[in-house]
Amino acid sequence: MVYRGLRLAARAAPKFALYNNNTALRQLPLQFQHVRTYADKIVKVPQMAESISEGTLKQWNKSVGDFVEQDEEIATIETDKIDVAVNAPEAGVIKEFLANEEDTVVVGQDLVRIELGGAPSGDKPAAEPKESAPEKKAEPEKAPEPKQEESKPAASAPPPPKQETPEPKSKPAPAAAPEKPATLGNREEKRVKMNRMRLRIAERLKQSQNTAASLTTFNEVDMSALMEFRNKYKEEVLKKTGVKLGFMSAFSRAAVLAMRDIPAVNASIEGPNGGDTIVYRDYVDISVAVATEKGLVTPVVRNAEAMDLVGIERSIAELGKKARDGKLTIEDMAGGTFTISNGGVFGSLMGTPIINLPQSAVLGLHATKERPVVVNGKIEIRPMMYLALTYDHRLLDGREAVQFLVKVKEYIEDPRKMLL
Repeated sequence: MVYRGLRLAARAAPKFALYNNNTALRQLPLQFQHVRTYADKIVKVPQMAESISEGTLKQWNKSVGDFVEQDEEIATIETDKIDVAVNAPEAGVIKEFLANEEDTVVVGQDLVRIELGGAPSGDKPAAEPKESAPEKKAEPEKAPEPKQEESKPAASAPPPPKQETPEPKSKPAPAAAPEKPATLGNREEKRVKMNRMRLRIAERLKQSQNTAASLTTFNEVDMSALMEFRNKYKEEVLKKTGVKLGFMSAFSRAAVLAMRDIPAVNASIEGPNGGDTIVYRDYVDISVAVATEKGLVTPVVRNAEAMDLVGIERSIAELGKKARDGKLTIEDMAGGTFTISNGGVFGSLMGTPIINLPQSAVLGLHATKERPVVVNGKIEIRPMMYLALTYDHRLLDGREAVQFLVKVKEYIEDPRKMLL
């Protein structure tokens, strides 16, 4: 039969024609509590990634009774790496939610029931409450007017029998004094559960501290030549390629060239019990740290060694936009052999970034500030930036780390060297 879960009733009820093989069989008075037809569609939790089997149902983007188009987003599932959108497989009306917000859901779990077909009809009813709104507002305006008139005789009635003047004098003085400090001294606490991404970030950062023998070396770089280079060619590059030339591409390219002389910066330690094998690579996948509302993510610019400045800048811009829009995929963040974190965009003067395991080093960029420096025996005002390289001392010695950072400094202070 087409209809299931039906309960027959003796009293009069709507009549439903039952069909089988497009032939009308009979008509019966029926009353039902819950009906599921072959036209219903159960939407399940989609596949997210090989390493992700569950997530948190963060929010429903629709309500029961809403009409959804095919491929329209119904819900958002939050995982420890990315947000996964649940889309309607076909057009229809949402009949039932099979999970609640903040529930933990697993891949393949029933999520929502949709009755296929139907048409969107939400505009007309929405207009009715808008018209009734001013009527409700008009009623309370009339109500306070008689109340004020009644309150006047009520206020005049109690004073004649009492006629005590000291009471109003004593009431405002003590009452006003304690109320003000009480409101100013309120101490409130708000507890918010950490989202899955923040929990995962905290876990990995602590794992990095517990695993790597982290050490940070610093240097400063004169940004004059790079700023002049950028100001001279940024309009031409933007006109030809549509890419806004920034500083991240220059530091990425400088790091790639410096790795040719210090390959251990691009290596990693792998193996059991903390690792017993060094893996050297002839390619460079640069993880670029991007701050989002939910936490820090590190999408990867792949094969940066084969890109020029414009190509690197274009890839960084595309990944940054996807990160801010919440559209990053697992593939966008998988891997990475070296990380660059630019805290200078937030005004950081100096900091010590944490290694993104299993990588062996991370380069930290900071704010550019004009400072007096000695140039050829003379004091000049130059735009200076502090660089920080945090490295795993198990793999990199201090000599190699310092040499790498010095080479990056040389390329930035004379960008023409990057063309040699």
